Amino acid sequence: MDPSREQILVVDDEEELRTAIVDILTLEGFEVDQSVSAEEAGEKLSQTAYDVLLTDHNLPGKTGVELLEESLVRYPEIIGIIITGYGTIETAVTAIKKGAYNYLAKPFKLVELPIMVRKGLKERQLRFENQYLRKQLDEKYGFQNIIGTGRAMKRIFELVDTIAGLSSTVLIQGETGTGKELIAKAIHFNSPRKDQKLVSINCGAIPENLLESELFGHVKGAFTGAVQTRIGRFEQANGGTIFLDEIGNMPMTLQVKLLRVLQEREFERVGGNSTVKVDVRIIAATSSNLEQMVKDTTFREDLYYRLNVIPINLPPLRERREDTPLLVQKFIEHFCERHKLELKTVSPQVMKALMAFDWPGNVRQLENIVERMVALTGRRTAILPTDLPDEIQRRNSMNFVPLIEIPEEGINFQNVVTDMERELILQSLRRTNGNKKLAAKLLNLKRTTLIEKIKRIGLRETATA
Repeated sequence: MDPSREQILVVDDEEELRTAIVDILTLEGFEVDQSVSAEEAGEKLSQTAYDVLLTDHNLPGKTGVELLEESLVRYPEIIGIIITGYGTIETAVTAIKKGAYNYLAKPFKLVELPIMVRKGLKERQLRFENQYLRKQLDEKYGFQNIIGTGRAMKRIFELVDTIAGLSSTVLIQGETGTGKELIAKAIHFNSPRKDQKLVSINCGAIPENLLESELFGHVKGAFTGAVQTRIGRFEQANGGTIFLDEIGNMPMTLQVKLLRVLQEREFERVGGNSTVKVDVRIIAATSSNLEQMVKDTTFREDLYYRLNVIPINLPPLRERREDTPLLVQKFIEHFCERHKLELKTVSPQVMKALMAFDWPGNVRQLENIVERMVALTGRRTAILPTDLPDEIQRRNSMNFVPLIEIPEEGINFQNVVTDMERELILQSLRRTNGNKKLAAKLLNLKRTTLIEKIKRIGLRETATA
């Protein structure tokens, strides 16, 4: 869908009415998606910030009003219109109280819908210019500062809750910026060890010749500069938890010593002979693929299996886009409070752009960009598309163009263009169930032009039906 155009989700289990509504709204220039149930609509709403939710009240399972209520938690700015064949004043009042913009009782004139939608969008824009939009953050599944209500994060929260009371070793894997340290803290502070220390060390940030001393300590005179005995991180964490971040960067020589600590819970300080015993829970984290590193013989296989007792795989932000609005609002509140600024509002266009971005730096990158936008808007209360960083503005304004690698021997330009044209036409026809008029509108073509192209590239009639 084109994020620069208003997007509408139509939810109705009556196919004939749903199709008629989709057709008229599409012809009016809106981007329209459809669902047959509240459950299917919920899945789509988790991935896209729709401008309008147009739903029948009487759906199988939960009602349209209940669906709208859930949607408003994530998108307070969404325009909700409820349709029912059993309209009563009481139902209408309930729908409005629950956050619906308006209410239509069957039968109604289809031509009324685009007018009502445009009026709602216009009023929302005026409201946006004059009000502060506060999102209701559902932190039921959160631990400390972790935000997430999507399925992936709920499963992780449930796993953390299950294993927090154990002493088993945990391996957290995920891309940079996904919040691995926050998960480690959640495990520790929800465990019986929470009153003891959580000691963290980044195995990739300390030079190899110093890392062993940092981990295990050293005795006086162990090396030049060792003027006194010093305890290491493992001893500091005795009775508590040690968090070994970026464990994949640990040198092979130290991996052997760490393996012994995992097996025996004991070690010697650098330069010492006496054995130090510790009671410590080990949580390791990495952005590297340890399984591949084992195959490449750059990480010990026996250590990998010792660490990977309880694996937790954190999804990147691009795979849990439904959490983006909650994260954005949380960061806005945090930075507005820190900088003593009035609470900022986020335009729907900005939220769509943020949800559509792939976030190579994950949550950490999103946090940095939100802080930048809050700072640059100064005393202006609305965050607008012009406040977005250049890389997001460019990404949001680009049309979809697939990346094509040109081989050494070159390509047949005309064949590639024809194949791409054929695929776009087929996709548009599938989305419109073969309706050439609507397919042409999706492609911004005249219907006659589309028909000519279909004939020129040799698409069979059955393929377009």
